[in-house]
Amino acid sequence: MNRRTFISGAAVAGATMAVQPSVAFGTLGSSKVNLGLIGCGGRGNWIADLFAQSDKYRFVACSDYFEDRAKATAGRLQIPADRCYSGLSGYRRLLDSKVDAVVIETPPYFHPQQAADAVEAGKHVFLAKPIAVDAWGCRTIAAAGKKATDKKLVFLVDFQTRANEFYQEAVRRVHAGDLGRLVMGEANYPWEGGPKDAPTGNAEQDLRNWYCVLPISGDFIVEQSIHALDVATWIADRDPIRAAGTGGRTLRPQGSIWDHFAVTYWFPEDLIVSFTSIQCIPGVPDEIRCKFFGAEGVIDTDYFSGVIIRGRKSYKGGRFDQLYTTGAVANIETFHRCIMEGSYANETVAPSVRSNLTAILGREAAYKGGDVTWESLVNSDVRLEPNLKGLKS
Repeated sequence: MNRRTFISGAAVAGATMAVQPSVAFGTLGSSKVNLGLIGCGGRGNWIADLFAQSDKYRFVACSDYFEDRAKATAGRLQIPADRCYSGLSGYRRLLDSKVDAVVIETPPYFHPQQAADAVEAGKHVFLAKPIAVDAWGCRTIAAAGKKATDKKLVFLVDFQTRANEFYQEAVRRVHAGDLGRLVMGEANYPWEGGPKDAPTGNAEQDLRNWYCVLPISGDFIVEQSIHALDVATWIADRDPIRAAGTGGRTLRPQGSIWDHFAVTYWFPEDLIVSFTSIQCIPGVPDEIRCKFFGAEGVIDTDYFSGVIIRGRKSYKGGRFDQLYTTGAVANIETFHRCIMEGSYANETVAPSVRSNLTAILGREAAYKGGDVTWESLVNSDVRLEPNLKGLKS
């Protein structure tokens, strides 16, 4: 299964891991980690199955704003009714219960506060991408990651590409100089899907259909296209200086998020990265692609097919077609291993903050129709705030 199939609503079966840890852990006195699931929507339930199938975790609590979703997930995962929470503050009651770690799969707007509160409560954190919808949220995650390290807690952000061996080796070779000086990069994320809804003004209905609500999703350049931009910033290995962009809402109704972006990023050492992304177009190819050209060769990566380097120092890389699942499974395994081994470096946090800010930079440049600098963005106090009026606490 790939992530496009999942987003389109197809059923999926997860992978199984069978490695047996040897270190005792958990409030129940075993090597299984006691988990709380925060966010019981489609992806929350999908990834909960992968955690359960690893045989290294047990779900003992869950929460979702919507009571029906929380109860359905609790029944499916055999979580006691008194450890099933709902409402905006339901996750806080979950954090007060006896869980070792939390899996956060709520809409992106909620990630920074929920992750920060989880660390404050002494819980390990497994966090879905994107980590935030604005610069304030990114700074909050950065601080939470640092505090997690200080408190000897694991904090992992679930980007599937970063868990793949072929991506890892190819990027290592780029950083070792196999491409020579980087000259230009291209990142693309076309998708024929994408809902065409508009916010209704009803807080509860908009929360159910949050993808097209800007303050909750961050627009699709942040919510989905970050996969391509995360690889781009991983390869570039530096912060952008500025971005200029354009785009619009041609296929989605007024008031909804945009349906296409075209952004140019300028990085140090005269490195330029061109990014495009579009949704709602039937027949577009299934790809999340990132290519970088250097003086000595080119690296070509695609989420749905494989990784390769061509040039003076070629790397044959490898092919794959199920990264959405296999990458998540690998991260679930890493999360458990880090907890068992007491590994608290939390190395996924800083690159996730960088790529998330890069996506936000592109969004703001496109909205402006001109230049936005990295410095002005990272220091911005502007926060996206959705309408939560009338929602139950």
